[in-house]
Amino acid sequence: LSPGAKMGCFTFIKVMMILFNLAIFLSGGTLLGVGIWVKVDGESFLKIFGTLSSSILQVVNVAYLLIAIGAILLVIGFLGCYGAQKESKCLLMMFFSVVLIIFIAEVAAAVVALVFTGLAETLLTGLVTPLLKEKYGADEAFTQIWNVTMTEVHCCGLNNYTDFNNSYFYDTHHGYPRQCCDMQEPCNSTVAAEMAVQGCFKQILEEIRTNAGVAGGVAAGIAALEIAAMAVSMYLYCRLDEK
Repeated sequence: LSPGAKMGCFTFIKVMMILFNLAIFLSGGTLLGVGIWVKVDGESFLKIFGTLSSSILQVVNVAYLLIAIGAILLVIGFLGCYGAQKESKCLLMMFFSVVLIIFIAEVAAAVVALVFTGLAETLLTGLVTPLLKEKYGADEAFTQIWNVTMTEVHCCGLNNYTDFNNSYFYDTHHGYPRQCCDMQEPCNSTVAAEMAVQGCFKQILEEIRTNAGVAGGVAAGIAALEIAAMAVSMYLYCRLDEK
């Protein structure tokens, strides 16, 4: 290619880099703003957009998630947009590094999720089941979170109703949570065994497997964008040496 064509290609890619990262920056700002809004005034948010959850604590968790994602997108968008605009090798390399770290973390998380599902179930059982026995029915916030989860996901405990054996709730109410009996009361061992409501861990896994195609497509799309962003930033970085 002639020097003019190379310069035109460089300019085009630079402009695309700026616009792409400007969109990311604005998206991050929007998510950050919504997250702060939900955190500060969750009730008005629910009134406008409907009841997302009956648990205020879950709304707070959503707020933290939005704030975290928004902040990350803001940083990425700023580094990419400003770095390309100012043709700063330092900012472009920082952009490349941040996206690479996120990409590696996503790949690692996917591998762990696929390979160590059984191990995760074992670890969760060892950690969560004792908490269920101790806190469910005794701790209001903990109980509320589990009630919402079991109702929305249509599950019971982590593995099944036996997670509540010898628990505070069972000793106090002489039965199991009604979600373990498909919302029937009283919920005793006979009814719970007949209903055979699945544990939340298996239920969530089934939901994930059911939507694996969509989730995989979204993940592949995000990965492709990240790879493209890294390639473009490295192209601009290398071309700056030739200018």
